[in-house]
Amino acid sequence: MLLHMQIRNLAVVRQLDIDFSAGMTAITGETGAGKSIALDALGLCLGDRADVDLIRVEADKAEVTATFQLGETATPARHWLGENELQDDEPQNCVLRRLITREGRSKAWINGYPATVSQLKQLAPLLVNIHGQHEHQLLTKPEHQLTLLDAYARHQNVLLEVSEAYQHWYSLRKQQKQLHQQQADVDSRMQLLRYQVSELNDFALADGEFEELEQQHKRLTNSAALQEDSAFALNAVYEGEHNNAYSLLQSAISRLESQLDNDPSLTDAVRMLNEASVQVEEAARELRHYQDQIELDDEQLVIAERRVTQAIQLARKHQLEPSQLAQHHQQLLAELNQLESSQAESEDIDARVEQAASHYRLVATKLSESRQRAATELSERIAKSMQQLNMPHGRFVIEVNHQAQAPATRLGTDEVCFTVTANPGQPLQPLAKIASGGELSRISLAIQVITASQLTTPTLMFDEVDVGVSGATAATVGKLLRQLGESNQVICVTHLPQVAAKAHQQLRVDKVTDGASTETHMVQLDKESRVIELARLLGGDEITETTKANAAELLAVS
Repeated sequence: MLLHMQIRNLAVVRQLDIDFSAGMTAITGETGAGKSIALDALGLCLGDRADVDLIRVEADKAEVTATFQLGETATPARHWLGENELQDDEPQNCVLRRLITREGRSKAWINGYPATVSQLKQLAPLLVNIHGQHEHQLLTKPEHQLTLLDAYARHQNVLLEVSEAYQHWYSLRKQQKQLHQQQADVDSRMQLLRYQVSELNDFALADGEFEELEQQHKRLTNSAALQEDSAFALNAVYEGEHNNAYSLLQSAISRLESQLDNDPSLTDAVRMLNEASVQVEEAARELRHYQDQIELDDEQLVIAERRVTQAIQLARKHQLEPSQLAQHHQQLLAELNQLESSQAESEDIDARVEQAASHYRLVATKLSESRQRAATELSERIAKSMQQLNMPHGRFVIEVNHQAQAPATRLGTDEVCFTVTANPGQPLQPLAKIASGGELSRISLAIQVITASQLTTPTLMFDEVDVGVSGATAATVGKLLRQLGESNQVICVTHLPQVAAKAHQQLRVDKVTDGASTETHMVQLDKESRVIELARLLGGDEITETTKANAAELLAVS
């Protein structure tokens, strides 16, 4: 709950320190005294827009500090502070501070740690729920009615389920659209690839095969010359009848060996000649083998020539070198496989989208059923409250229209409409068509009090929500707010003595001026002061013994 507020140089406030208590607190004062200043100041701490016009005229900055007690047990606010590493050494407390300067700069702190306005706005609904005096205007809007019903139903898990199902479906539909848009180009490309890959598959050129084909073609083309020259070489080095290289080497070796005794220095020369002789013999064996292997095959030459020509033609068609053809074949094949896989994915996406749509519709129906149950219960409670607020024939029905085939949203496919009738014989009409401002104000108050009781927010603030009611109805309003104050901290700005009298404690706002400047003060009233303030609310500026007696009776009854 809210424990304390400190306000410096904000609007007509120079310096103000306010302590708050549990239960119901009423804030009263003359019209224009600045009764709503506490709510405006608290709004700054909770992330409202910082306007330099709020700074007191003679000051260069305004500052607001709000201290909350979070309690000893785990609460959503304590959990949020822990997750964001903004907890104080005393985790049961939370201190918000906001500073605005004349230059338009704004700074914020949470428990002494620098914070962003976005963080203040995230934390705000976990600490305070503010109901403004124009709340009834929001109540006529369908989106706000839906929010109130969902808050009352407390089905956050189902809402999250619907939101996640919607996001998944939306993501798949986006992917589906992209795939379908690309499909025409993909089909055209696949048709070309299938033709090209089929042609290359038929040709089936292996990696490195073109180089071998070129060499084979060159060998077959020159086979006669190769055979002739290899035969000449064989004769020259070994098989010739006269003066072949091998026989000449043998003769040279024989003659030099006979001279070794005369000059041993010939040993190395003899050794090298012997090695040369061995090499010649090996060369002769290789040449014989080559002679045996050499082909004079015209048919094989034609086959090789044809394959080389085909390779060159295919390479020219694909605008690359023949040696790159095999690698290019594999690249085209990989691309075709990938496109065929994506085509299968495209065909699968339709089924996945349909499955996601079915799941979304299922959880949306589940959400709708939960809303229907909550709507029935809330309608009965609001109708009962309307009757207590001097609308004895009041009926209130929340219509939940589930449209299974309606466009999907994160909040499901329901249309929610608050309908009401205040008089017998009149049909139910949408809340927006209520003509009487007083009736709308009372209905609004009933809805706010009942839905507020469902909130886990510890502090509820009402800013003149009792506008348009009086007399016995005002007393009932006060009773409702006091009942709410039994389970929540309720702070209510009011001009009605019947409401203020029901509060556990009361603060009075005074505007003081010395002719040159104006200030607003706020004081806590004791029992005697409360009687005088209630008497003022009852009788205006002239406080008589009669009004004081009436005020004391109001306070005693409360």
